[in-house]
Parts: sequence; C-alpha cells; structure tokens
Amino acid sequence: MLIDNHGRVINYLRLAVTDRCNLRCFYCMPEGGIDWLARNDLMTYEEMLRICALTVKMGVEKIRITGGEPFVRKDIMDFLTDLTAINGLKQVSITTNGVVTAPLIPELKKLGIHSINLSLDTLDKNRFYAITHRDEFNAVMHTMDQLLLNDMEVKINAVVMDGKNIEDILPLVNLTKDLPVSVRFIEEMPFNGGDKHYTTLKWDHLKILEAIKEYYPEITKVQDPAFSTSYNYHIPGHKGNVGIIAAYTRSFCGTCNRIRITPLGMMKTCLYDGGVLSIKNLMRAGEDDLAIETAIRDAINHRHLNGWEAEKSTRHESMAAIGG
Repeated sequence: MLIDNHGRVINYLRLAVTDRCNLRCFYCMPEGGIDWLARNDLMTYEEMLRICALTVKMGVEKIRITGGEPFVRKDIMDFLTDLTAINGLKQVSITTNGVVTAPLIPELKKLGIHSINLSLDTLDKNRFYAITHRDEFNAVMHTMDQLLLNDMEVKINAVVMDGKNIEDILPLVNLTKDLPVSVRFIEEMPFNGGDKHYTTLKWDHLKILEAIKEYYPEITKVQDPAFSTSYNYHIPGHKGNVGIIAAYTRSFCGTCNRIRITPLGMMKTCLYDGGVLSIKNLMRAGEDDLAIETAIRDAINHRHLNGWEAEKSTRHESMAAIGG
C-alpha cells in the first residue's frame, strides 16, 4: 500500500496523457494559449504504461485519464487497450470535453471503461462559445446523448464562474430530473496559466448550494462515497444527483487519496504543488523499477498536509499542463 506521511492511503492516479486541447477555455489556459510541449518532452505510451503498472503493484486501484483533451492524442485507443489489461487495475475512467469522443464510445465500453466525466460549463450554445472560443457545443451534446444511450456512467463537470455561467446552474441541475447523470459544480481555481489569483471566492460551495436551494428547497444531502471530493445531494423525484466540489476551498484534503502525473512525467502529490518528482527523467536515466518505486514512496512520504500549504511556493500553471 501507498500511505503518505499524514496516514492517507493513496490508491488513485490521475494521468494526463497530453497538454493539447481542441478547446480554449479561458479558465484553463491564458487567452493567447500555451506553448505546447515538444513531442520528445511528452511521455511515450510505453513510459506511461510502465508507470501505471508499477503504481498498480504499489496499491493504485483506479486510474483516470485526463489531459488537455485525451482524445486528441494519436493512438490513444491503443494505449487504453493496453492500460485496461494491466493485472490488478480495478477501474479506468476518463475526463473529456466530448468534442471528438462520441464515435469512440462503443469501443470504450468494450474495454470496460464505464465512467466518463464530461466537461460542460453551460447548456447555452452562445455561452459555450464565449467560454471555450470554439463552436463545438452540438458535438459535446451529441457525446452526452451517446454516453447515456450506451449506459455509461456520466458525470458532468461544470466550473462555476461569476459573470460567466451563473445562469446555467439551474438548467444544469434540471438535467438530473430526467437523466441518470451526476451534475457536479466546481469552484473556480486559479489555473489559467496567467496572473489570475484571488484570496476570496464569491461562488464557493456554500453559495452554489444556496442558489440551488432557492429553486429546490427539498434537496437533501446523501452519503458521500469514500474519498469523495464532492458534497453530494439528491432532489426527490430526480433520476440523477448533484455534487459540489470545493476545489478552491479545499475542504476535502484530509481524505485525499490521489496523485497526479503530468504529460511531462512529473508527479504531483497535490493539485496545488509544483511537481515533486520527475518519473520520466528517472526512466530515461535507466533506473529500474525498484529505484523508481523508492523515489515515489519517498515523495509521498513528504507530502503537503493540504492544498493551502502546497500552494505557498507554486506558480499557477495552465490546467491543460497540469492535468485535471
């Protein structure tokens, strides 16, 4: 088992396979975009599979594939085929923006991938374009429809942004009435790769819940799964659920069970740290599995207590470069 210096079990890996994306969401990267990583700087699929197999042997049970947008990387389906075949890995899930995902859904289901997080901040086509700078709303909605038709578990992730999509909170909640989806509202984070930062947040998880309660006063708290990052709720008579993720408030750090690996092969023991170990460099230096395992355990044994502590010496990178 992987246990950090605060007694927290680590059994969940979030692996970013690319920094590239086919959207340009303003909260994820600077307005001018970012300098994409050179091909040689990215981890190869072989390197990623080695990391995944090693961490599974160390106790990781779930791996989530993120980006950037994972499905813009060439040959991603071949990689997912090999990933899902790793002995001992219990669950593979994916976070996607849904732009090019729809045709791949049947194959994903055959691989045993049943859980998809779909990034969708608005149900209004014009606001979608204003947020993403791309006219891909219809493609994303088609992906959502196809996921549901294929009986996939769907979680919709919506970042709540003052002055941008507050009017979308209720329409997104209303999706749960007739659809078996979990709509999860996420506090905005300072990860656009620029100078944006704030010490207070107007739309925190409490205010989001208050806004929902104005229309659905009967909404009730349900039990959160182990290691959940979201506070989960149900509205009587609805097929789906509502979740609120206190990503900026960081009230879930005490039970955090995850590590992240960026497209550069940098391990992050907290979303808010700057990276604590280059596993890619260790592999390319010829280190064996035992040496890499020792380095991973050492890094986890020096983990920050929470996101506030980790953030103190960290520049806010683009979320596309971090891995969601």
